[in-house]
Amino acid sequence: MSYRKTLKLICGVAGGSAVLVFAAAAADYRGYSGEQRGEAASRWSRFTVVRAAQPGWTPASHTPAPTGHSWDFNWDKRDPSSLINGKKKESATEDPSSERDNGKPKATRNILLIRHSQYNLSGNSDKERVLTPLGREQAELTGQRLAALGFKYDVLIHSSMARATETANIISNHLPGPGVELVSCDLLREGAPIEPVPPVTHWKPDAVYHEDGARIEAAFRRYIHRADPKQKEDSYEIIVCHANVIRYFVCRALQFPPEGWLRMGLNNGSITWLTIRPSGRVALRMLGDAGFMPPDKLTRT
Repeated sequence: MSYRKTLKLICGVAGGSAVLVFAAAAADYRGYSGEQRGEAASRWSRFTVVRAAQPGWTPASHTPAPTGHSWDFNWDKRDPSSLINGKKKESATEDPSSERDNGKPKATRNILLIRHSQYNLSGNSDKERVLTPLGREQAELTGQRLAALGFKYDVLIHSSMARATETANIISNHLPGPGVELVSCDLLREGAPIEPVPPVTHWKPDAVYHEDGARIEAAFRRYIHRADPKQKEDSYEIIVCHANVIRYFVCRALQFPPEGWLRMGLNNGSITWLTIRPSGRVALRMLGDAGFMPPDKLTRT
């Protein structure tokens, strides 16, 4: 068998540049086909080019480049330094550092966003779209899970839609300690926050994007922000609402493109946990956690 056929066979079996280089080195050392040393060196130089063309691994070539903007610490418009700088000083002798310390948040807010349980999809109106028997079971399981976490909950806010209200009422029965205040809010009602990217053709919102979007953005600004400077202890707040609202909140809080909200899926009765530090840093502790439910209880309707 000739040298070229042998080399072709080796490369066909191994399929790697390392074998190709090894064969070339052997040719250089032994001088196949009667080649002189100089001819072998010339052949080796051609194989060196082939080897260099193979994609090599280097840390630089596998390090993703940063994208997007830097973190905006004043995303909630409550950064102490920005508030003081824009405030008219009442006294020329007032100590700016003292004022800044007094206005600085000291507590962490923990916000647990709960998606409502499964409901009657065939209802013609919101009042008829109540929880199914399975949905009530899911709400019981979610309430038990929230109680098992052992937190002292400060408030339970819920959308005014029937399915969210019913879910919140069931959950409240499981919360420890004295009765947690329930607050209903129209801003948290389901809707289409912003046109999703990539676009979808099979899903069309009932309302125009900018109508629902303004309301849901208002809900975000009301509920998702760092603690008030007067708050002394960390807080745990529950918000029972809807998948679209929760997904939009997560994107906005993490400063991700909000139009990506539809790329996430949430089970009924699932828990999403946002932590907001006094500095304005935000962490997503859970996203759609429903691992506390048996597999046969999981739904996304």
